[in-house]
Amino acid sequence: MAEVKKLTQTQLLKELATSAEISNKAAKAVLARYVEIAVRETKKVGVFVVPGIGRLVRVERKARMGRNPATGAAIKIPAKKVVKFRVAKSVRDAIVPPKKK
Repeated sequence: MAEVKKLTQTQLLKELATSAEISNKAAKAVLARYVEIAVRETKKVGVFVVPGIGRLVRVERKARMGRNPATGAAIKIPAKKVVKFRVAKSVRDAIVPPKKK
């Protein structure tokens, strides 16, 4: 079976430029600005909604006890902030249809 090629950034920009009838350079600028806004808002507010796709969410993990897999010794894992992407239900159902009961 032939390997399926994934969409590259250049191909994405070309497709955006064609559908919006703008130059490739303008499409690249729009996409770059969109990413900047997403990062800024997630950092400041803690959530950024990508309409129709999902949301970027900053989550604070609590400190916890873990285990070193090599030695088995208990270690303390410090609290930290992580970023997660939560996919919208409509997108999830479109990509992977839910099982019928």
